Amino acid sequence: MPSLNIRRNDVVKVLTGSDRGKTGRVLRVFPDKGTVLVEHVRVVKKTVSSKSGQRTKGGIAEHESPINVSNVALVCPNDGVARVGYKTEGTSKVRICKKCGSELPTKK
Repeated sequence: MPSLNIRRNDVVKVLTGSDRGKTGRVLRVFPDKGTVLVEHVRVVKKTVSSKSGQRTKGGIAEHESPINVSNVALVCPNDGVARVGYKTEGTSKVRICKKCGSELPTKK
């Protein structure tokens, strides 16, 4: 499978599905499955049982579920939704916005 253009801590916008139009930060990337985990997008409810030895309270918990990488687009700070290109500067390879040509920020 080819490498993904989206990395952890990138801001993405959901293009399709019930959460269409929402933006969020990427929490985790699963490149082998082609999915990403986006903050506050595709929130599902899960029943959690209480553990006797760990003092964990049972009930219904909400957490994010992975979404396919083809259903999200990277958000450029200048233009909004943009496609990703690459440019080599010396020995480093940087991501650029295809619309405006500016370098996309990489948070660590």
